[in-house]
Amino acid sequence: MKNTYLYIFCLSLLSLGSCELETEPLVQQNDTNFYKTTDDAYSALVGCYDGLQVATGASGLGVPVISEVMSDDCFGGTGASDGYNYALIDEFDKSRSPSDVDLLNLNWKNYYKAIYRCNVFLSKMDQIDWKGDTALRNTYESETKFIRAYTYFEMVRLWGNIPLLTAPSIENLPQAAPEEVYKVIAEDLVFASENLPSTAYNAVPGGRITKWAAKSLLGRVYLYYTGYYGKADLAGVVTKTQALAHLEDVIAQSGHGLVDNFSTLWPAASVDQYAGESNKEIVFSIKYTYTSDYNGNTDGNHWMVMFGMREFSNYPYGRGWGVTVNPKLWTAYNANDTRRVATVIGIEEEDIPFDKINNQREYTGYYNKKYSPMVNQAGVDMPMVLGSQFWDISQFQDYVVLRYADVLLMAAELGSGSAQSYFDQVRQRAYKSNFTPLAVTPEDIMKERHLEFALEGIRYWDLLRQGVDKASSIIAASSTTLLSGGVSGAKTISAAKIQETKGLQQIPNTQITLSGNVLKQNAGW
Repeated sequence: MKNTYLYIFCLSLLSLGSCELETEPLVQQNDTNFYKTTDDAYSALVGCYDGLQVATGASGLGVPVISEVMSDDCFGGTGASDGYNYALIDEFDKSRSPSDVDLLNLNWKNYYKAIYRCNVFLSKMDQIDWKGDTALRNTYESETKFIRAYTYFEMVRLWGNIPLLTAPSIENLPQAAPEEVYKVIAEDLVFASENLPSTAYNAVPGGRITKWAAKSLLGRVYLYYTGYYGKADLAGVVTKTQALAHLEDVIAQSGHGLVDNFSTLWPAASVDQYAGESNKEIVFSIKYTYTSDYNGNTDGNHWMVMFGMREFSNYPYGRGWGVTVNPKLWTAYNANDTRRVATVIGIEEEDIPFDKINNQREYTGYYNKKYSPMVNQAGVDMPMVLGSQFWDISQFQDYVVLRYADVLLMAAELGSGSAQSYFDQVRQRAYKSNFTPLAVTPEDIMKERHLEFALEGIRYWDLLRQGVDKASSIIAASSTTLLSGGVSGAKTISAAKIQETKGLQQIPNTQITLSGNVLKQNAGW
Protein backbone atom coordinates (compact mmCIF):
# COMPACT_ATOMS: atom_id res chain seq x y z
CA MET A 1 0.00 0.00 0.00
CA LYS A 2 3.01 2.19 -0.25
CA ASN A 3 2.07 4.12 -3.37
CA THR A 4 -1.70 4.33 -3.09
CA TYR A 5 -3.70 6.86 -1.17
CA LEU A 6 -7.18 8.33 -1.13
CA TYR A 7 -8.67 11.33 0.59
CA ILE A 8 -12.37 10.62 0.81
CA PHE A 9 -12.96 14.05 2.22
CA CYS A 10 -10.66 16.58 3.83
CA LEU A 11 -10.88 16.85 7.58
CA SER A 12 -8.77 19.31 9.51
CA LEU A 13 -9.18 18.16 13.08
CA LEU A 14 -7.62 20.98 15.05
CA SER A 15 -9.05 19.65 18.26
CA LEU A 16 -12.02 17.60 19.31
CA GLY A 17 -13.90 20.83 19.84
CA SER A 18 -12.81 22.60 16.69
CA CYS A 19 -12.84 21.02 13.25
CA GLU A 20 -13.21 22.23 9.71
CA LEU A 21 -14.80 20.10 7.02
CA GLU A 22 -14.25 21.19 3.43
CA THR A 23 -17.57 21.91 1.71
CA GLU A 24 -16.22 20.92 -1.71
CA PRO A 25 -15.09 17.27 -1.97
CA LEU A 26 -11.67 16.68 -3.45
CA VAL A 27 -13.07 13.72 -5.38
CA GLN A 28 -16.59 12.89 -6.57
CA GLN A 29 -17.19 10.37 -3.82
CA ASN A 30 -18.56 11.72 -0.55
CA ASP A 31 -20.16 10.47 2.62
CA THR A 32 -23.54 9.92 0.98
CA ASN A 33 -22.58 8.06 -2.20
CA PHE A 34 -19.45 6.28 -1.01
CA TYR A 35 -19.05 3.16 1.16
CA LYS A 36 -21.26 1.07 -1.11
CA THR A 37 -19.06 -1.49 -2.87
CA THR A 38 -16.06 -3.61 -2.00
CA ASP A 39 -13.99 -1.29 -4.19
CA ASP A 40 -15.14 1.60 -2.02
CA ALA A 41 -14.20 -0.43 1.05
CA TYR A 42 -10.72 -1.07 -0.30
CA SER A 43 -10.22 2.63 -1.03
CA ALA A 44 -11.38 3.50 2.48
CA LEU A 45 -8.97 0.94 3.93
CA VAL A 46 -6.11 2.46 1.96
CA GLY A 47 -7.15 5.83 3.40
CA CYS A 48 -6.77 4.38 6.91
CA TYR A 49 -3.30 3.06 6.12
CA ASP A 50 -2.41 6.46 4.70
CA GLY A 51 -3.62 8.14 7.88
CA LEU A 52 -1.30 5.92 9.90
CA GLN A 53 1.61 6.67 7.59
CA VAL A 54 1.09 10.42 7.88
CA ALA A 55 0.56 10.32 11.66
CA THR A 56 3.82 8.47 12.17
CA GLY A 57 5.96 9.91 9.42
CA ALA A 58 5.01 13.45 8.46
CA SER A 59 6.97 15.29 11.14
CA GLY A 60 10.57 15.62 12.26
CA LEU A 61 9.14 15.05 15.73
CA GLY A 62 7.77 11.64 14.80
CA VAL A 63 7.44 9.21 17.69
CA PRO A 64 10.42 7.08 16.57
CA VAL A 65 12.65 10.15 17.11
CA ILE A 66 10.90 11.39 20.25
CA SER A 67 11.17 7.92 21.80
CA GLU A 68 14.92 7.84 21.27
CA VAL A 69 15.51 11.40 22.48
CA MET A 70 13.58 10.63 25.68
CA SER A 71 15.63 7.48 26.29
CA ASP A 72 19.13 7.06 27.68
CA ASP A 73 20.51 6.20 24.22
CA CYS A 74 20.22 9.58 22.47
CA PHE A 75 20.53 13.29 23.11
CA GLY A 76 18.46 15.99 21.45
CA GLY A 77 21.53 17.25 19.60
CA THR A 78 20.61 19.18 16.40
CA GLY A 79 22.43 22.31 15.25
CA ALA A 80 24.54 24.67 17.33
CA SER A 81 22.31 27.58 16.32
CA ASP A 82 18.97 25.72 16.46
CA GLY A 83 16.27 26.22 19.04
CA TYR A 84 16.13 24.04 22.13
CA ASN A 85 12.93 22.13 21.34
CA TYR A 86 14.70 18.76 21.24
CA ALA A 87 16.45 19.60 24.52
CA LEU A 88 13.01 20.26 26.03
CA ILE A 89 11.94 16.73 25.07
CA ASP A 90 15.25 15.21 26.10
CA GLU A 91 15.21 16.79 29.55
CA PHE A 92 11.44 16.89 30.22
CA ASP A 93 11.90 20.55 31.02
CA LYS A 94 9.73 23.26 29.47
CA SER A 95 12.13 25.95 30.68
CA ARG A 96 14.59 24.78 28.02
CA SER A 97 12.32 26.25 25.34
CA PRO A 98 9.40 28.09 27.00
CA SER A 99 7.78 29.17 23.74
CA ASP A 100 7.37 25.59 22.51
CA VAL A 101 3.95 25.02 24.06
CA ASP A 102 2.66 23.48 20.83
CA LEU A 103 5.64 21.31 20.06
CA LEU A 104 3.61 18.16 19.34
CA ASN A 105 0.49 19.81 17.96
CA LEU A 106 0.96 18.36 14.46
CA ASN A 107 1.35 14.90 15.97
CA TRP A 108 -1.90 15.33 17.90
CA LYS A 109 -3.83 16.50 14.83
CA ASN A 110 -2.48 13.77 12.56
CA TYR A 111 -3.22 11.04 15.08
CA TYR A 112 -6.83 12.14 15.45
CA LYS A 113 -7.22 12.46 11.68
CA ALA A 114 -6.08 8.85 11.37
CA ILE A 115 -8.48 7.75 14.11
CA TYR A 116 -11.32 9.68 12.47
CA ARG A 117 -10.78 7.84 9.19
CA CYS A 118 -10.85 4.50 11.00
CA ASN A 119 -13.98 5.40 12.95
CA VAL A 120 -15.80 6.55 9.81
CA PHE A 121 -14.96 3.35 7.93
CA LEU A 122 -15.95 1.15 10.87
CA SER A 123 -19.27 2.99 11.14
CA LYS A 124 -20.02 2.30 7.46
CA MET A 125 -19.32 -1.44 7.45
CA ASP A 126 -23.00 -2.41 7.48
CA GLN A 127 -23.94 -0.30 4.46
CA ILE A 128 -21.30 -1.85 2.18
CA ASP A 129 -22.44 -4.67 -0.11
CA TRP A 130 -19.89 -7.36 0.74
CA LYS A 131 -21.56 -9.82 -1.67
CA GLY A 132 -21.64 -12.43 1.05
CA ASP A 133 -17.88 -12.34 1.56
CA THR A 134 -17.78 -12.33 5.35
CA ALA A 135 -14.08 -13.14 5.38
CA LEU A 136 -13.29 -10.00 3.37
CA ARG A 137 -15.34 -7.85 5.70
CA ASN A 138 -13.66 -9.36 8.74
CA THR A 139 -10.24 -8.76 7.21
CA TYR A 140 -10.91 -5.11 6.41
CA GLU A 141 -12.51 -4.51 9.80
CA SER A 142 -9.55 -6.18 11.52
CA GLU A 143 -6.96 -4.13 9.67
CA THR A 144 -8.84 -0.93 10.47
CA LYS A 145 -9.15 -1.82 14.14
CA PHE A 146 -5.45 -2.64 14.27
CA ILE A 147 -4.62 0.80 12.86
CA ARG A 148 -6.91 2.46 15.40
CA ALA A 149 -5.38 0.42 18.22
CA TYR A 150 -1.82 1.21 17.15
CA THR A 151 -2.59 4.90 16.86
CA TYR A 152 -4.23 5.06 20.28
CA PHE A 153 -1.34 3.09 21.79
CA GLU A 154 1.18 5.64 20.51
CA MET A 155 -0.95 8.50 21.83
CA VAL A 156 -1.70 7.09 25.27
CA ARG A 157 1.94 6.20 25.87
CA LEU A 158 3.05 9.67 24.81
CA TRP A 159 0.43 11.74 26.63
CA GLY A 160 -1.22 9.35 29.07
CA ASN A 161 -4.48 11.30 29.19
CA ILE A 162 -6.31 11.66 25.89
CA PRO A 163 -9.92 11.87 24.64
CA LEU A 164 -11.30 8.56 23.44
CA LEU A 165 -13.49 8.40 20.34
CA THR A 166 -14.77 5.12 18.92
CA ALA A 167 -17.23 6.68 16.48
CA PRO A 168 -17.05 9.71 14.13
CA SER A 169 -17.60 12.79 16.28
CA ILE A 170 -16.60 16.40 16.77
CA GLU A 171 -17.83 16.41 20.36
CA ASN A 172 -15.61 18.27 22.82
CA LEU A 173 -14.77 15.34 25.08
CA PRO A 174 -12.66 15.36 28.23
CA GLN A 175 -9.71 13.02 28.58
CA ALA A 176 -10.57 9.41 29.27
CA ALA A 177 -8.97 7.35 31.99
CA PRO A 178 -6.02 5.45 30.45
CA GLU A 179 -7.67 2.14 31.32
CA GLU A 180 -10.62 3.03 29.06
CA VAL A 181 -8.28 3.68 26.13
CA TYR A 182 -6.34 0.49 26.75
CA LYS A 183 -9.58 -1.48 26.89
CA VAL A 184 -10.45 -0.33 23.37
CA ILE A 185 -6.90 -1.05 22.18
CA ALA A 186 -7.06 -4.56 23.65
CA GLU A 187 -10.51 -5.28 22.21
CA ASP A 188 -9.48 -4.06 18.76
CA LEU A 189 -6.36 -6.22 18.76
CA VAL A 190 -8.20 -9.29 20.05
CA PHE A 191 -10.74 -8.85 17.25
CA ALA A 192 -7.95 -8.60 14.67
CA SER A 193 -6.16 -11.60 16.18
CA GLU A 194 -9.28 -13.69 15.89
CA ASN A 195 -10.51 -12.54 12.49
CA LEU A 196 -7.47 -12.11 10.25
CA PRO A 197 -6.54 -15.18 8.17
CA SER A 198 -4.32 -17.81 9.77
CA THR A 199 -1.95 -17.87 6.82
CA ALA A 200 1.82 -17.52 6.79
CA TYR A 201 3.00 -13.92 6.73
CA ASN A 202 4.43 -14.24 3.20
CA ALA A 203 1.03 -15.24 1.82
CA VAL A 204 -0.29 -11.76 2.66
CA PRO A 205 0.35 -8.86 0.24
CA GLY A 206 3.34 -6.76 1.33
CA GLY A 207 2.54 -3.94 3.70
CA ARG A 208 -0.75 -5.42 4.92
CA ILE A 209 -1.45 -6.09 8.58
CA THR A 210 -1.53 -9.77 9.52
CA LYS A 211 -2.93 -11.88 12.32
CA TRP A 212 0.64 -12.23 13.55
CA ALA A 213 1.13 -8.46 13.72
CA ALA A 214 -2.04 -8.16 15.82
CA LYS A 215 -0.95 -10.89 18.21
CA SER A 216 2.54 -9.43 18.53
CA LEU A 217 1.29 -5.92 19.21
CA LEU A 218 -1.08 -7.34 21.80
CA GLY A 219 1.96 -8.75 23.61
CA ARG A 220 3.70 -5.37 23.55
CA VAL A 221 0.62 -3.53 24.79
CA TYR A 222 0.13 -6.08 27.58
CA LEU A 223 3.70 -5.70 28.81
CA TYR A 224 3.62 -1.92 28.72
CA TYR A 225 0.23 -1.44 30.37
CA THR A 226 0.76 -3.98 33.15
CA GLY A 227 4.26 -2.64 33.79
CA TYR A 228 3.66 1.11 33.69
CA TYR A 229 0.36 0.99 35.56
CA GLY A 230 1.22 -1.97 37.83
CA LYS A 231 -1.80 -4.03 36.75
CA ALA A 232 -2.32 -7.79 36.70
CA ASP A 233 -3.95 -7.90 33.27
CA LEU A 234 -4.60 -5.73 30.22
CA ALA A 235 -7.61 -3.58 31.15
CA GLY A 236 -9.63 -6.64 32.10
CA VAL A 237 -9.46 -7.96 28.52
CA VAL A 238 -6.23 -9.98 28.20
CA THR A 239 -4.49 -12.03 30.89
CA LYS A 240 -0.81 -12.88 31.05
CA THR A 241 -1.57 -16.45 29.96
CA GLN A 242 -3.52 -15.19 26.96
CA ALA A 243 -0.84 -12.66 25.98
CA LEU A 244 1.79 -15.41 26.03
CA ALA A 245 -0.45 -17.73 24.02
CA HIS A 246 -0.77 -15.09 21.29
CA LEU A 247 3.02 -14.77 21.08
CA GLU A 248 3.51 -18.54 21.03
CA ASP A 249 1.07 -18.70 18.10
CA VAL A 250 3.23 -16.24 16.18
CA ILE A 251 6.33 -18.34 16.86
CA ALA A 252 4.64 -21.60 15.92
CA GLN A 253 2.46 -20.64 12.96
CA SER A 254 3.42 -17.34 11.33
CA GLY A 255 6.39 -18.43 9.23
CA HIS A 256 8.41 -15.53 10.61
CA GLY A 257 12.01 -16.10 11.66
CA LEU A 258 15.31 -14.36 12.31
CA VAL A 259 17.42 -13.30 9.34
CA ASP A 260 20.88 -14.87 9.50
CA ASN A 261 22.87 -11.66 9.90
CA PHE A 262 21.66 -8.82 12.10
CA SER A 263 23.25 -6.12 9.94
CA THR A 264 21.14 -7.07 6.92
CA LEU A 265 18.05 -5.74 8.68
CA TRP A 266 19.31 -2.18 8.14
CA PRO A 267 20.11 -0.60 4.73
CA ALA A 268 22.98 1.61 5.90
CA ALA A 269 24.57 -1.25 7.83
CA SER A 270 24.55 -3.71 4.96
CA VAL A 271 24.17 -1.71 1.69
CA ASP A 272 24.07 -4.32 -1.10
CA GLN A 273 23.33 -7.19 1.33
CA TYR A 274 20.18 -5.58 2.77
CA ALA A 275 17.53 -8.24 3.44
CA GLY A 276 14.76 -5.97 2.15
CA GLU A 277 11.74 -4.25 3.64
CA SER A 278 9.60 -7.39 3.65
CA ASN A 279 12.09 -9.90 5.02
CA LYS A 280 10.98 -12.76 7.25
CA GLU A 281 11.86 -10.98 10.49
CA ILE A 282 9.59 -7.98 9.97
CA VAL A 283 6.23 -8.62 11.62
CA PHE A 284 4.86 -5.12 11.10
CA SER A 285 6.31 -1.98 9.56
CA ILE A 286 4.97 1.39 8.46
CA LYS A 287 5.63 2.02 4.79
CA TYR A 288 7.16 5.11 3.23
CA THR A 289 8.17 6.14 -0.25
CA TYR A 290 10.20 8.96 -1.82
CA THR A 291 7.39 11.03 -3.36
CA SER A 292 6.90 13.61 -0.59
CA ASP A 293 6.79 17.24 -1.64
CA TYR A 294 5.52 20.53 -0.26
CA ASN A 295 2.24 20.34 -2.20
CA GLY A 296 0.43 17.90 0.05
CA ASN A 297 2.16 14.60 -0.74
CA THR A 298 3.34 13.25 2.60
CA ASP A 299 4.33 9.67 1.79
CA GLY A 300 7.95 10.08 2.90
CA ASN A 301 9.71 9.39 6.15
CA HIS A 302 10.06 12.96 7.44
CA TRP A 303 11.63 12.07 10.79
CA MET A 304 14.59 9.95 9.68
CA VAL A 305 16.58 13.02 8.60
CA MET A 306 16.87 13.92 12.29
CA PHE A 307 19.18 10.94 12.85
CA GLY A 308 21.62 11.80 10.06
CA MET A 309 25.11 13.18 10.73
CA ARG A 310 24.87 16.94 11.06
CA GLU A 311 25.10 18.46 7.55
CA PHE A 312 27.62 15.82 6.49
CA SER A 313 27.58 12.81 4.16
CA ASN A 314 30.11 10.01 3.87
CA TYR A 315 29.12 6.98 1.79
CA PRO A 316 26.87 5.22 2.58
CA TYR A 317 25.69 7.59 5.32
CA GLY A 318 23.69 10.66 4.35
CA ARG A 319 23.42 14.07 5.93
CA GLY A 320 20.85 15.07 8.49
CA TRP A 321 20.09 17.25 11.47
CA GLY A 322 22.14 15.52 14.12
CA VAL A 323 20.27 13.77 16.94
CA THR A 324 23.32 12.26 18.63
CA VAL A 325 23.88 8.85 20.23
CA ASN A 326 25.16 8.47 23.78
CA PRO A 327 28.68 6.97 23.85
CA LYS A 328 27.47 4.71 26.66
CA LEU A 329 25.45 2.75 24.14
CA TRP A 330 28.59 1.93 22.16
CA THR A 331 30.37 0.72 25.29
CA ALA A 332 27.34 -1.31 26.41
CA TYR A 333 28.05 -3.81 23.65
CA ASN A 334 30.60 -6.57 23.97
CA ALA A 335 33.30 -6.27 21.32
CA ASN A 336 32.16 -9.64 19.91
CA ASP A 337 28.54 -8.50 19.53
CA THR A 338 27.84 -7.95 15.82
CA ARG A 339 24.96 -5.63 16.70
CA ARG A 340 27.25 -2.81 17.80
CA VAL A 341 28.61 -1.88 14.39
CA ALA A 342 25.20 -2.51 12.80
CA THR A 343 23.47 -0.17 15.23
CA VAL A 344 25.82 2.79 15.76
CA ILE A 345 27.88 4.95 13.41
CA GLY A 346 31.20 5.58 15.14
CA ILE A 347 32.97 8.62 13.68
CA GLU A 348 36.45 7.68 14.91
CA GLU A 349 35.89 3.93 14.74
CA GLU A 350 35.01 4.17 11.03
CA ASP A 351 37.57 6.87 10.19
CA ILE A 352 34.85 9.23 9.00
CA PRO A 353 36.31 12.68 8.20
CA PHE A 354 33.45 14.50 9.91
CA ASP A 355 34.17 18.24 9.75
CA LYS A 356 30.92 19.78 11.00
CA ILE A 357 31.59 19.50 14.73
CA ASN A 358 31.17 23.24 15.22
CA ASN A 359 27.73 23.03 13.61
CA GLN A 360 26.61 20.23 15.94
CA ARG A 361 25.16 20.64 19.41
CA GLU A 362 25.81 17.85 21.95
CA TYR A 363 28.36 16.17 19.71
CA THR A 364 29.32 12.69 20.91
CA GLY A 365 31.01 11.07 17.92
CA TYR A 366 28.13 8.61 17.46
CA TYR A 367 24.98 8.54 15.30
CA ASN A 368 22.11 6.15 14.52
CA LYS A 369 23.04 3.64 11.80
CA LYS A 370 19.74 1.74 11.76
CA TYR A 371 17.88 4.82 10.57
CA SER A 372 20.59 6.79 8.82
CA PRO A 373 19.79 8.66 5.60
CA MET A 374 21.92 7.33 2.75
CA VAL A 375 23.86 8.56 -0.27
CA ASN A 376 25.22 6.70 -3.29
CA GLN A 377 28.93 6.39 -3.99
CA ALA A 378 28.86 9.74 -5.78
CA GLY A 379 27.51 11.38 -2.62
CA VAL A 380 24.01 11.97 -3.99
CA ASP A 381 21.16 11.63 -1.49
CA MET A 382 19.22 8.46 -2.30
CA PRO A 383 15.81 10.18 -2.55
CA MET A 384 17.31 12.42 -5.25
CA VAL A 385 18.75 9.38 -7.03
CA LEU A 386 15.22 7.99 -7.24
CA GLY A 387 13.78 11.23 -8.59
CA SER A 388 12.66 13.22 -5.57
CA GLN A 389 13.32 16.94 -5.41
CA PHE A 390 13.46 16.97 -1.62
CA TRP A 391 16.09 14.87 0.12
CA ASP A 392 14.98 15.78 3.64
CA ILE A 393 11.27 14.93 3.56
CA SER A 394 11.55 12.10 1.02
CA GLN A 395 13.53 9.55 2.99
CA PHE A 396 11.83 6.26 2.22
CA GLN A 397 13.10 3.66 4.69
CA ASP A 398 10.19 1.91 6.39
CA TYR A 399 9.77 2.10 10.14
CA VAL A 400 10.01 -1.42 11.57
CA VAL A 401 7.53 -1.49 14.43
CA LEU A 402 7.74 -5.17 15.35
CA ARG A 403 10.42 -7.77 14.62
CA TYR A 404 10.37 -11.50 15.24
CA ALA A 405 13.25 -11.08 17.68
CA ASP A 406 10.90 -8.97 19.79
CA VAL A 407 8.30 -11.73 19.75
CA LEU A 408 10.89 -14.22 21.02
CA LEU A 409 12.04 -11.98 23.85
CA MET A 410 8.50 -10.96 24.85
CA ALA A 411 7.50 -14.62 25.05
CA ALA A 412 10.59 -15.36 27.14
CA GLU A 413 9.76 -12.46 29.45
CA LEU A 414 6.21 -13.72 29.92
CA GLY A 415 7.50 -17.08 31.13
CA SER A 416 7.36 -19.37 28.12
CA GLY A 417 8.52 -22.91 28.73
CA SER A 418 10.87 -22.29 25.81
CA ALA A 419 12.26 -19.05 27.26
CA GLN A 420 15.86 -20.26 27.26
CA SER A 421 15.65 -21.33 23.63
CA TYR A 422 14.08 -18.05 22.53
CA PHE A 423 16.69 -16.07 24.44
CA ASP A 424 19.52 -18.12 22.98
CA GLN A 425 18.29 -17.68 19.40
CA VAL A 426 18.58 -13.92 19.65
CA ARG A 427 22.02 -14.03 21.27
CA GLN A 428 23.38 -16.70 18.93
CA ARG A 429 22.59 -14.52 15.96
CA ALA A 430 24.31 -11.57 17.62
CA TYR A 431 27.52 -13.33 18.70
CA LYS A 432 27.87 -15.95 15.94
CA SER A 433 30.88 -18.17 16.69
CA ASN A 434 31.60 -16.18 19.87
CA PHE A 435 28.28 -17.15 21.45
CA THR A 436 28.45 -18.47 24.98
CA PRO A 437 25.31 -19.67 26.80
CA LEU A 438 23.80 -17.48 29.50
CA ALA A 439 21.03 -18.66 31.81
CA VAL A 440 17.94 -16.60 31.10
CA THR A 441 16.78 -14.20 33.85
CA PRO A 442 14.37 -11.24 33.78
CA GLU A 443 17.31 -8.85 34.17
CA ASP A 444 19.20 -10.42 31.28
CA ILE A 445 16.12 -10.29 29.05
CA MET A 446 15.85 -6.54 29.61
CA LYS A 447 19.55 -6.11 28.94
CA GLU A 448 19.23 -8.13 25.74
CA ARG A 449 16.25 -6.05 24.65
CA HIS A 450 18.37 -2.93 25.05
CA LEU A 451 21.17 -4.29 22.85
CA GLU A 452 18.83 -5.84 20.28
CA PHE A 453 16.42 -2.92 19.80
CA ALA A 454 18.63 0.08 20.51
CA LEU A 455 17.76 3.13 18.36
CA GLU A 456 14.51 1.55 17.11
CA GLY A 457 12.16 3.61 19.29
CA ILE A 458 11.65 0.82 21.86
CA ARG A 459 14.16 1.47 24.64
CA TYR A 460 12.36 4.36 26.34
CA TRP A 461 9.10 2.44 26.69
CA ASP A 462 10.96 -0.61 28.00
CA LEU A 463 12.47 1.62 30.68
CA LEU A 464 9.20 3.30 31.57
CA ARG A 465 7.31 0.04 31.98
CA GLN A 466 9.81 -0.94 34.67
CA GLY A 467 8.59 2.02 36.73
CA VAL A 468 9.03 5.77 36.43
CA ASP A 469 11.50 5.91 39.33
CA LYS A 470 13.76 3.26 37.82
CA ALA A 471 13.49 4.73 34.34
CA SER A 472 14.28 8.24 35.55
CA SER A 473 17.37 7.12 37.46
CA ILE A 474 18.72 5.25 34.42
CA ILE A 475 18.06 8.15 32.05
CA ALA A 476 19.52 10.70 34.47
CA ALA A 477 22.61 8.55 34.84
CA SER A 478 23.03 8.67 31.05
CA SER A 479 24.14 12.31 31.31
CA THR A 480 27.68 12.61 30.07
CA THR A 481 30.43 15.06 29.26
CA LEU A 482 30.07 15.84 25.59
CA LEU A 483 32.89 16.21 23.14
CA SER A 484 33.94 19.57 21.76
CA GLY A 485 31.63 21.18 19.24
CA GLY A 486 29.46 24.18 18.55
CA VAL A 487 27.93 23.70 22.01
CA SER A 488 29.90 21.52 24.38
CA GLY A 489 30.07 20.71 28.07
CA ALA A 490 28.26 18.59 30.60
CA LYS A 491 24.81 17.26 29.78
CA THR A 492 22.44 17.08 32.74
CA ILE A 493 19.08 15.31 32.80
CA SER A 494 17.12 15.55 36.04
CA ALA A 495 15.46 12.40 37.35
CA ALA A 496 13.09 14.67 39.27
CA LYS A 497 11.74 16.17 36.02
CA ILE A 498 10.94 12.74 34.61
CA GLN A 499 9.28 11.74 37.86
CA GLU A 500 7.27 14.96 37.97
CA THR A 501 5.93 14.41 34.43
CA LYS A 502 5.58 10.65 34.96
CA GLY A 503 7.55 10.28 31.75
CA LEU A 504 4.75 11.84 29.68
CA GLN A 505 4.99 14.71 27.22
CA GLN A 506 3.07 17.98 27.25
CA ILE A 507 -0.36 18.19 25.65
CA PRO A 508 -0.29 20.91 22.96
CA ASN A 509 -1.52 24.20 24.36
CA THR A 510 -3.57 24.91 21.23
CA GLN A 511 -5.63 21.79 21.90
CA ILE A 512 -6.30 22.88 25.48
CA THR A 513 -7.31 26.36 24.33
CA LEU A 514 -9.56 25.13 21.52
CA SER A 515 -11.28 22.76 23.93
CA GLY A 516 -12.15 25.67 26.23
CA ASN A 517 -9.90 24.14 28.87
CA VAL A 518 -11.87 20.90 28.86
CA LEU A 519 -8.52 19.23 28.21
CA LYS A 520 -6.12 19.41 31.16
CA GLN A 521 -2.33 19.68 30.94
CA ASN A 522 -0.19 16.83 32.23
CA ALA A 523 1.64 17.27 35.53
CA GLY A 524 5.04 18.91 35.27
CA TRP A 525 4.25 20.86 32.10
